[in-house]
Amino acid sequence: MSFQNNDQDIRMAVVVLIAAILLAIGLTLGVGIYKARSVVPPASVVGVPAVQAVAVEPAVLAEDASVVVDNGVVKFYFASGQADLASGALDALGEAIAAAKEGKRLVLSGFHDATGNPAMNAELARQRALSVRGVLVGAGVAERHLEIMKPQAMPDNVDSKAEARRVDVTIAD
Repeated sequence: MSFQNNDQDIRMAVVVLIAAILLAIGLTLGVGIYKARSVVPPASVVGVPAVQAVAVEPAVLAEDASVVVDNGVVKFYFASGQADLASGALDALGEAIAAAKEGKRLVLSGFHDATGNPAMNAELARQRALSVRGVLVGAGVAERHLEIMKPQAMPDNVDSKAEARRVDVTIAD
């Protein structure tokens, strides 16, 4: 009878060991997928053409990510809860990249809304600014020419929720 108890103990230990291994594999895959979705691939830019300013009304913006150049300010709008950049990000940054390579400083300002968890909102705004920074660094802008401002909360009375989910890139003197 003591042999049967021993066999049951061994089976239980094997089941627990297999469950722990499967849990570790699942966790590793999940973290890898999460990081892969939030990484902006570096862009290789040889020559970046200047971009003409295009004004877009905030009401036209969809819930998806987009980028707009308005009076020399590049505005990145993000999908709710996301830090993925819109296509065309590199093209929109052409003038800013050229200015930074000439020694000017670029200021990245992130915004978030005032609803929900303030710490989580600020962290998401920071992640969005880091996504923009990643594209700039990938395009050859030295980090010493980049300044990331502390994320700012937008007031509740802002007409468009998209305005609270954006990062602005401004060329500073």
